[in-house]
Order: sequence, then C-alpha cells, then structure tokens
Amino acid sequence: MVAKDLLDILCCPETKQEISLVEGEVIDRINKKIKEGALKNRGGEILKEPIDSGLLREDRKFIYPIREDIPIMLIDEAIPFEEFDKP
Repeated sequence: MVAKDLLDILCCPETKQEISLVEGEVIDRINKKIKEGALKNRGGEILKEPIDSGLLREDRKFIYPIREDIPIMLIDEAIPFEEFDKP
C-alpha cells in the first residue's frame, strides 16, 4: 500500500492535476485486458505485467500504475482510462 502522506503530495507529472487511488474491480478489468495482451500504455507499448492499483488523474483520462507499492509516474507509462470509466 502506498503511504497516505506520499499520495497527498503526488500529482500528475504532465498536468499537475490531483490524483486519486483506484483499487478493486476497475483494476481487475485493467488486469484482464493486460492478460489478454490488449492494452497499451500512452507510449504505445503493450502492457505485459498486471498492476496492483493505480493513481487516476482528476480529469479521468489516464491512470498511473502502481506495482509493488511503487507508483510509476512517467507520462508514457500512463494507461488510457476512458474504456474503464464505465461499469
């Protein structure tokens, strides 16, 4: 789990928007797409490793992956979130 005090100071590296922690069912749907080989990050790479949770940008366009309690706050590593923003 990412420490609350760290989450409080992190922001989107591109837009400086606030971010919020995403866990649970949405992450399960993202990981399903990763397992299928059907999900690319913003840099165009097909994702191969599941994520533990994510940090969602305030405008809900991108989610930054968290793996092994480490937020990956690189712009090209962000995952487009639009298709996961609906149940």
